[in-house]
Amino acid sequence: MQITRTDVDALNAKVAISIEQKDFSEKVDKILKDYRKNANIPGFRKGHVPMGMIKKQYETAVTADEVNKLLQENLNNYIQEEKLELLGNPLPVMQDDIDWKADNLDFEFELGLAPSFKVKVKGKKAVTHFKIEADKKMVEEQVGYIQKQYGKIESQSSIEEGFELSLHAVNEEAEIDNSSTIEWDQLKGKKNSDALKGAQLNEAIVLKTKGLFKEDHVLARVLGTTVDKLADAPKEISLTVTEANKRILADLDQELFDKLYEPGTVKTVTDLKGKIKEGIEKQFEQQTEQKLLNDVTESLISETKFDLPKEFLIRWLQNSGEQPLSEEEAAEEYEKSEKGIRYQLIEGALIKENDLQIQFEELQNFAKEMIKKQMAQYGQLNPSDKELDEIAARIFSNQEETKRLSDQLMSQKLLDFYKENANLKVKKVNYETFVKEAYGAAQ
Repeated sequence: MQITRTDVDALNAKVAISIEQKDFSEKVDKILKDYRKNANIPGFRKGHVPMGMIKKQYETAVTADEVNKLLQENLNNYIQEEKLELLGNPLPVMQDDIDWKADNLDFEFELGLAPSFKVKVKGKKAVTHFKIEADKKMVEEQVGYIQKQYGKIESQSSIEEGFELSLHAVNEEAEIDNSSTIEWDQLKGKKNSDALKGAQLNEAIVLKTKGLFKEDHVLARVLGTTVDKLADAPKEISLTVTEANKRILADLDQELFDKLYEPGTVKTVTDLKGKIKEGIEKQFEQQTEQKLLNDVTESLISETKFDLPKEFLIRWLQNSGEQPLSEEEAAEEYEKSEKGIRYQLIEGALIKENDLQIQFEELQNFAKEMIKKQMAQYGQLNPSDKELDEIAARIFSNQEETKRLSDQLMSQKLLDFYKENANLKVKKVNYETFVKEAYGAAQ
């Protein structure tokens, strides 16, 4: 067997493989003899079918199968030995007729070669690294929420402004019969507020649904439907206040502070607001870091210039899926995937050049930290090492879960690398400004 490579250009090559009969004939003969031993053909005893008949029926198919195995094995070995970095898979050059009995069988494969390039992480144009700061309004809203959450509820015999109301909504024609709870400040307009204040508990009053609440999702909840179906909502609804409750806010004192945080760490309202501000900003980190990762990725793709074996990749895409594609369909698919191909190459180069490969011990520790965080959400704060090891082992037994964790860890390693090495400019903003500047519109 002989293998030779011809470089067409920097991105394309051809590999010729010449196979002699002696490379596979012995294996073919053995398989045919086994076929003969087990063949059941009318008119012949088992194991006594003439070899000529066996060869006539099976020799070509067996030869083709063995030659194909030889080709795949030796081509793969050649690619590994030569340390060729390929895009896509080798494409066989099609032949009309193959004489399987010829002394030499010649085959040719096209290769798409990965380009050679240098990645400059510190690009010319700085990438914005947003840092979201919790503003005063956001902190005060969270303080109010905590006071409500840890406060008391007192049942009332009348309906007054500021109460929480349990409502029963009815419209027989629209088949609405639903119970829900609202806060007073979710009502819209003085007319609606006065109508409810003028009613007695368990007294039904009819109100127009349009303009009843400040937000659509509240109306949807009261009607027992979804926001997208509000266009079909009835014009009027019968509302009965079944309960009116006054919420007594919790005092901002040491007892509350020690419920919220480790005892003694928060001693004043100022300390509390500082902790809340820190917590809110921590929650925003995931969003800003994902934005940073996306923006650095786009910057690297834009600033790292190299060519791809486009024509080869289009031909490869035509035949790589379950169903063959036309040339036009493959070209369209290439345009969709080109950016992803470019970043995979850039990412691979960064990982290799900066030794960012994931070690299994790293992945184990990463998995355990994620498990601990998830368990903490359910009140399990101190799981044993044995328990963590057992859960991690179950995760690693699932290939998809293992890959998902590996991808997450690699994203984190790249993000840390970019923070240290990319050309970044930190910009501190509140959440509304972040949404506007990062995505162009309020969410």
